[in-house]
Amino acid sequence: MMMRSLLFVPGDSERKMEKAATCGADALILDLEDSVALSRKSEAREMVARYLENASRLYPAPKLIVRVNALDTGLTDADLAAVIKARPDAVLLPKAGSGADLQALGARIAVEEAGAGLAEGSVLIHALMTESAKGLLNAGTFAAKSERLAALAWGAEDLAADIGATSNKDDQGSYTDVFRLARSQTLLAAAHAGVDAIDTVFTDFRHMAVLETECHAAVRDGFSGKMAIHPGQVPVINAAFTPAPEDVEHAVQVLALFAAAGPEAGVLSLDGKMIDKPHLRQAERVARRAGLDPAALPAPEPN
Repeated sequence: MMMRSLLFVPGDSERKMEKAATCGADALILDLEDSVALSRKSEAREMVARYLENASRLYPAPKLIVRVNALDTGLTDADLAAVIKARPDAVLLPKAGSGADLQALGARIAVEEAGAGLAEGSVLIHALMTESAKGLLNAGTFAAKSERLAALAWGAEDLAADIGATSNKDDQGSYTDVFRLARSQTLLAAAHAGVDAIDTVFTDFRHMAVLETECHAAVRDGFSGKMAIHPGQVPVINAAFTPAPEDVEHAVQVLALFAAAGPEAGVLSLDGKMIDKPHLRQAERVARRAGLDPAALPAPEPN
């Protein structure tokens, strides 16, 4: 299943981590970076590792992702040493500057996996790729650099600081040009890499109607999910990224039609309309968003 909602949770608060697990988010991002003061990094690592070790009792269990500190901080290795042995589902790399950063992170994760007796590749990578001008300019390098890569996300707050912008939005509340570019580059880079594209956070958690509008725009444009900063945002995000029943039914029909036609199928007809491979790929995305595995759907009955 695609992750619709990914909720940031401070890694130095056991209470907030426990509470977040019940809010319905598809994934929790246990944060060791921005939400944790430097003086509390070590304590936060211990809390996150302990939470990961005890997470098997959660049901239904959200995916657990750890946002480590950026590679240039000198803190990443200590983060990985503390948490990889507790086997998070993924590591989120902030301020990723290029595909080379994914390779470097993957190599470090592999060392920790080996030390913990985990199979190589057990822990996936998510990357925030637009938090710096460097990452934005290197968007095309993130593909094919690590088999661990599962998602690319974009962020507007750190990018504003990096380029010296006083705001990332105009007076009407719309993103200005460079941030729209960052959003578009993330979609394109994710498609090029064959991974999920995750939309940035909406920081004003009091205005749910605006969040809903932003979510629907993200769905329309091809994002798989959206990050959240408050548990109250999760139901809005989940609702927006859950496809309507009629869309799921149509997707299943498309998948069944192509399955019946065989791997050499080209252009087919459904309800009087022509469909081809792009429609198949879109149907697969809708099925995954609905929690279905396209490859595991029942085979069509013979005519």
